[in-house]
Amino acid sequence: MRALLQRVTSASVTVDGEVVGAIGPGLVILLGVKTGDTSADVKWLADKCVNLRIFSDADGKFNLSTLDIGAEILVVSQFTLYGDCRKGRRPSFVTAAPPEISEPLYEEFVALVQAHGLQTQTGRFGAMMRVEIQNDGPVTLMVDTE
Repeated sequence: MRALLQRVTSASVTVDGEVVGAIGPGLVILLGVKTGDTSADVKWLADKCVNLRIFSDADGKFNLSTLDIGAEILVVSQFTLYGDCRKGRRPSFVTAAPPEISEPLYEEFVALVQAHGLQTQTGRFGAMMRVEIQNDGPVTLMVDTE
């Protein structure tokens, strides 16, 4: 399982012209699920994402987590995080889990983040989404369960 974290001042997701999720200052989590991922991966990754200290303290050091500052979270499913571009000119997505496996794990991840009491919004699983992100810093990190 893989998460691309982006610290943001604001972000939103639009599907068919309708805003389905929007946040203020916080974290956008683009979430990819690969074949073989389990609930143990979901639990580890959700805990890592909400506790990772990527927000600045009064001294400008990365010492605060989403929990520390009450950040808002936007979780967006992103199977393309498992795109393999090493061969040819078209990415291969063979390691990305199919929807019947990835959707329940995605939903479990969202529920675990919400259980921490953080304001959590989502995109729409499997939909063509337009994601607007105001990256703050910019701060962008990849977290992988492997």
